[in-house]
Amino acid sequence: MRVVIGGISHETSTFTTVPTTRESFVERSGFLRGQEMLEKFRGVNTPIGGFIASAREHLFELVPAIFAEAWPSAPTPRAIFDEMLNKLLTEIAGAGAIDGVLLELHGAMVAEGIDDAEGHILSAVRNVVGSDTPIVAQLDIHSNVSRQMVEVADVLIGRETYPEVDMAARGKECADVLVRIQREGIRPTMALHQIPLVWGMNQITAHRPMSEAIDELHRIEALPGVICASIATCFPLADVPDMGASVYVVTNNDPKLAQACADELGEWIFARRADWHKPMPSTREALQESRAAGHFPVIFADRCDNTGGGSPGDSTGMLQTFLDEGLDRACILYIVDPEAIAQCRQAGVGATLELEVGAKASPLQGKPCRMRAEVVSLGDGRFRYDGPMYEGAEGHMGLSAHIRQDGIHVLLVSEREQPFDTAFARTLGLDPRQMQYIGLKSAGHFRAGFEAWAGAIHEVTEPSVHNPADAKLAFKRLGRKLYPFDDL
Repeated sequence: MRVVIGGISHETSTFTTVPTTRESFVERSGFLRGQEMLEKFRGVNTPIGGFIASAREHLFELVPAIFAEAWPSAPTPRAIFDEMLNKLLTEIAGAGAIDGVLLELHGAMVAEGIDDAEGHILSAVRNVVGSDTPIVAQLDIHSNVSRQMVEVADVLIGRETYPEVDMAARGKECADVLVRIQREGIRPTMALHQIPLVWGMNQITAHRPMSEAIDELHRIEALPGVICASIATCFPLADVPDMGASVYVVTNNDPKLAQACADELGEWIFARRADWHKPMPSTREALQESRAAGHFPVIFADRCDNTGGGSPGDSTGMLQTFLDEGLDRACILYIVDPEAIAQCRQAGVGATLELEVGAKASPLQGKPCRMRAEVVSLGDGRFRYDGPMYEGAEGHMGLSAHIRQDGIHVLLVSEREQPFDTAFARTLGLDPRQMQYIGLKSAGHFRAGFEAWAGAIHEVTEPSVHNPADAKLAFKRLGRKLYPFDDL
């Protein structure tokens, strides 16, 4: 049994000011080809790491094609998208006789002129391999799933955790299903239920109410004839027709059962539509609450300037609040500011200098914070994740600096990446566990490495390009009415 593996992965914001370039894909994954993929992802908690683990267990041959991934940002220029796709198709066409294709896709990629990039990729791969070769793809939980994706692929499997600590597990599940198709003769039939819903921030799968949705998902998966089922909470920062939550279910040669199960789960979710939303305070408001409660360390997570959603990562609302309040044993993870880093490198470790930090990407990101800061340390940004999310994977924040004004520590970085754990901070001599107040730019993934030891967590909102209140995001191309945008 010979199986091609590969992927093109990008979560696309149509509202961000951050461009997507060829370097965006090179910086994130290195634009891997052939054996480079196996070397990079073997034993790593990623979908391709799961493909590799399944191949080892079931003794089938992997034929690695290409893998390209960029951190979330604006739509991919068409020339770059076509270049990546053509390389993927060329590798698949040149692979010889194959028994299937395993792909790591995101599910919320947009390219110039292509609203549904995954549907386009899957259709192009289908044209190369024909109707009889199974195509199985692993998707992010934050997918905008289209009918084209479901019609073209044999099986789609989404992640079931947020933070997404099950990437390798879901990748392995994809490969295991492909083995069943070829060795047991199962015939997957897949159905989609697009829910008229934009999912809010109540989607942390370890907590209610989201844990109840996952329990209901597992109940559906346990039904006779069901192979697998997935919930996509959607990626809400894309003004495309398929934006919105969905459910997709795969059965063994029973399309009516697949649709009935998808409809049942989708209607169960929509009936609880208000449960998936909650109000979010500003950092200043949450700070007052946290002081009264006294549970430390307290984490403030700015979901609007989350680089994992495509934001620039240099908004200053949270930092300015920390400075105004004169906090002690406080830190900010991270602010993207290559200009300030260059000044720190010129001054050197131990120097104290005047800096204007952040808010250089857009006026919507706030105003730069004036700091008289000591340069505590400098770094090249290279590290390896502790996990559980991306455990064992290499990370690269670019040239970086740890600065301090009185009791407030700030990590400045050149590359946009949200804090999944504390590994990078420690390379710059900062242990967030020793802080009382921790501000970070992330919506939910930070919980994988921070929640176990946090005294309290507050999800907050600050002005940024992705703040609906301040940036006035204007959706013009949605394909259906969606709660809570519409009165449904």
